[in-house]
Amino acid sequence: MIIELGHFLLVLAFALSLVQSVVPIWGAQVNDSRLMSVAGPIAVTQFLFVGLSFAALCYAYVTSDFSVTNVWENSHSQMPLIYKFTSVWGNHEGSMLLWVLILVIFSAMVGAFGKNLPPKLKANTLAVQGWITSAFLAFVLLTSNPFLRIPNAPIEGHDLNPILQDIGLALHPPLLYLGYVGFSIAFAFSIAALLEGRIDAAWARWVRPWVLIAWGLLTLGIAMGSYWAYYELGWGGYWFWDPVENASFMPWLSGTALLHSAIVMEKRGALKVWTILLSILTFSLSLLGTFLVRSGVLTSVHAFATDPSRGIFILALLVAFIGGGLSLFAWRAALLKQGGVFSPISREGSLLFNNLFLSAAAAAVLIGTLYPLALEALTGAKISVGAPFFNATFGPMMIPIMIAVPVGPLLAWKRGDLAAAMQRLFVALGTSIFVTVLCYALIDGGSALSPLGIGLAIWVMVGALAEIQLRIGLFKQPLGTSIARLAGLPRTVFGTAFGHFGLGMTLLGLIVASSYQSEAILIMKKGEQTSVSGYTFELTGFQQKAEYNYVDLIGNFKVTKDGKDVAELNPIKRIYTSRNMPTTETAIHTIAGVTQLYMSLGEQQTNGGIAVRIYYKPWVTFIWLGCVVMFFGGCLSLSDRRLRIGAPARKGRARQAASTA
Repeated sequence: MIIELGHFLLVLAFALSLVQSVVPIWGAQVNDSRLMSVAGPIAVTQFLFVGLSFAALCYAYVTSDFSVTNVWENSHSQMPLIYKFTSVWGNHEGSMLLWVLILVIFSAMVGAFGKNLPPKLKANTLAVQGWITSAFLAFVLLTSNPFLRIPNAPIEGHDLNPILQDIGLALHPPLLYLGYVGFSIAFAFSIAALLEGRIDAAWARWVRPWVLIAWGLLTLGIAMGSYWAYYELGWGGYWFWDPVENASFMPWLSGTALLHSAIVMEKRGALKVWTILLSILTFSLSLLGTFLVRSGVLTSVHAFATDPSRGIFILALLVAFIGGGLSLFAWRAALLKQGGVFSPISREGSLLFNNLFLSAAAAAVLIGTLYPLALEALTGAKISVGAPFFNATFGPMMIPIMIAVPVGPLLAWKRGDLAAAMQRLFVALGTSIFVTVLCYALIDGGSALSPLGIGLAIWVMVGALAEIQLRIGLFKQPLGTSIARLAGLPRTVFGTAFGHFGLGMTLLGLIVASSYQSEAILIMKKGEQTSVSGYTFELTGFQQKAEYNYVDLIGNFKVTKDGKDVAELNPIKRIYTSRNMPTTETAIHTIAGVTQLYMSLGEQQTNGGIAVRIYYKPWVTFIWLGCVVMFFGGCLSLSDRRLRIGAPARKGRARQAASTA
């Protein structure tokens, strides 16, 4: 009965989404406040229905109701409870229901908390959200219904894909979807603005918090997916330029450009048309990512769907929303008033520079991702576009951005002084040059360009702190005065500094880990030793252990350095009994919080040995810690009262902040 109720609630939600798609926008056209006002309550009610439907599917998984086809195909009674729950979105049908749930959560948030929005903008925005929701609810109900029953219920289920039975699955897809779907709000606001033919700085102020939320969550989602692949797949890598990885990276690049463009529009009223276009393109790339994962055109650990009919349906949605959004943009963009002019050397100019290179980088990733698919569709030839292409195209475009990151915040609006900004960055420049020379002098191995990359990362990190140092007058004013000014700074200043500092941390981790890592891939028997980067690894034995629905072969390794014990590592070769499928559970030891010793087991050999992968990865944790710092910076910016729509600034605080500017 609960399953049928969950299905019925989805049908009701679909009916409400159709009403939300039509009534508010009609009310905006005829200027009827009563029709426009229904959008908010409908969005909240729709969230309630979809939320209860999702809860019904969770109940089926937790109780191992194998009369539900989706549960039977993706669960097992012996699975731990946490994995029964995460199995809900560990498949195509459940993940699409999660996608819709997050979509209606954002719609409900606009409906409930957008009380200060102009009525027409709010009505049109929620109507556009209704279009998206109704399309994806139709997709779920017609092609991906998670509530289908089996007439004669099996006793046991097939089990979840073993690779997905990991705590990372509990975090990665929801965070990724929150980022993907969060950009739908920016898309909806943009379409609403085009329909109304009006856009101004206030519009950017309303949109920017939603973009910031989506960008921050997508940052965490990508980082979590990277770390999950790093420790779960046993390959020793954290980014493989997999097409599905690229599918999440492209909207992140475009969303980063959108975030900076919205700042220019809010502060100076410039880049209006460009901001609208970026809003459409960013959500379009999110939809493209959904198509790549769910259509079956890709074979990947991330891809669930293989039914061509689903791919055609999603492709139709892709064409409708991307084509429709861009067509409306082409028709209505000319009606939007352009913003003020500015000098190329200005804060606006630096942000535009940032936008152009980020957009070009996203285009390079898009070409590298879609070209093999297009070539195969047209000629039948199969090619692989991997790291060499992306390193040669994407990498060089990131260098100008990294150079410009510390400079932009120090330039004045409208017309800036580049020489004066560089003088203020003298310490950052000197530190980066010193570190670069030191690396060349002291570090052997790696690429000849690696020290330059490290110096560039230091430039970004130290430069990120320059604006705060200048605003508070550190080393130029009495310490007490500097502390008082520090307390009065807007949180957006701290958010920008943390965001840029985290970017530098991630860049530093990527360069050091990829350039100076050591590895050994070999066959080892009990009692044998091998050395990697000064660490000695000795295989002391094996043990077997049965747990829930799998059996483990555990390797016991003793790690020493200079005769002193460092750690005991226990990599695992795991066999899931229900599918007879092997997986790898890596063993990782972190040194000083930044460097990791990484081990994984391969296949057992007939001579009693076993294949072993051993990696020494210096400073690798900076890759993910940097993403966390970027997310924290986004949260700081989001907490600024100036980003809360309609929240008046406190007079005392406003005067204090103005005095420090």
